[in-house]
This record gives sequence, structure tokens and C-alpha cells, in this order.
Amino acid sequence: MKAFIRETGIAAPIEGRNIDTDQIVPARYLKTDRSQGYGGYLFHDLRFDAHGAEQPRFVLNKAPFRNARILVADVNFGCGSSREAAVYALQDFGIRAVIAPSFGDIFYNNCLKNGIVPVQLAGPIVTALRNSLHADGENRIVVDLEALSVTLPDGATHDFMIDPFWRECLLQGKDDLELTLGHAHEIEQFEAAYHAEMPWVRM
Repeated sequence: MKAFIRETGIAAPIEGRNIDTDQIVPARYLKTDRSQGYGGYLFHDLRFDAHGAEQPRFVLNKAPFRNARILVADVNFGCGSSREAAVYALQDFGIRAVIAPSFGDIFYNNCLKNGIVPVQLAGPIVTALRNSLHADGENRIVVDLEALSVTLPDGATHDFMIDPFWRECLLQGKDDLELTLGHAHEIEQFEAAYHAEMPWVRM
């Protein structure tokens, strides 16, 4: 996956509490070959009408938000099913971070495994930020994973937390398996020393 150090980008406000993974990517697209890209399916039934035309009122169909790199959502974003395709759709659209007061647990973990940074900030801060973005003001946000901070359009900075293991994975652009394989030499050395000391456990 692509490493995440720091992202400065347009932030789009996504309204609605408890937006579930079926809204993020409808179930009928889950069998699509990933190599074709899932970006076109992101919020499909909100972005497009029954004939495939853009819904002009949906935020990601408006300038400048159609070029968003960061989403600012409401509570319990990504709840519902465990479908990893919801994160694929965000990733393939170009989203690198999602800011919300809370997330669905499985969705949160799927973000970490696919190079998207889920940023939890206090509800009043996130609500004020969405309101500011809707007001057509400055819309660029900085998500700094090294510093574990978010800098808002008004210059205010807020800290956030991510598990240190996943922070390291994101900074290096490696999922948990790739990070483990990066220590293959040390693992082999440990196994050799372990079996030399206790040969009776060798299979």
C-alpha cells in the first residue's frame, strides 16, 4: 500500500450520522474485479441518479470537492457490514484520510490495513469543521501522521491517536503481513537459536 506521511488536501464534508458501508459502496458492486477500480462506485447511489447522471447536490459532485483527498464525516461512519470494498472505493477515488468523531470498528481497521488514516476528533470540532467547509471558505486540511496532528483551514491544530503498530505500518506503506516479512531474517535467526537450544521441540 502507499505510504502515508503527511497529506495536505481538499476536505469534503459528508453529512449524515451512521453512514454505513452499503452507502459507501452498494452491495451489487462487490463482485467487480478490483483491478477495474472501485472509485466510480463510491457513494454511487448518492452521487448518481437511476440513469447514471450526477446528482448535482451531492458534495463530491461539486467543485472543489470532487478533488477531495480527505473526508470529514459524522458519528459512526462506516458502520454496518464488514465489506473491505468500502475502503477500496475510498482509496480508488483518491481519499487518503477520513476525519470523524467515531467509526464502525471493522471499517476503522480496514482503513488502517489499506493505507487510509482514520482520524478521530471530538464531535464539536468535527461539526464546526463541516460547517466551515460548507460555507465555501478555505478547504485544505493537513493530516500529519508523523506528528499525529491535524491542521484545520483556520490554522488550529488538533492531536489524534493511532495504535503505534498501525502508525508504523502506514508510515512505511506496509500492511501487517508485509511488515512481519520485513523481519524475516531476524525471525530465521531466532528460530535457529531456539531449535539449537531446545532440539527436542523440532518437528
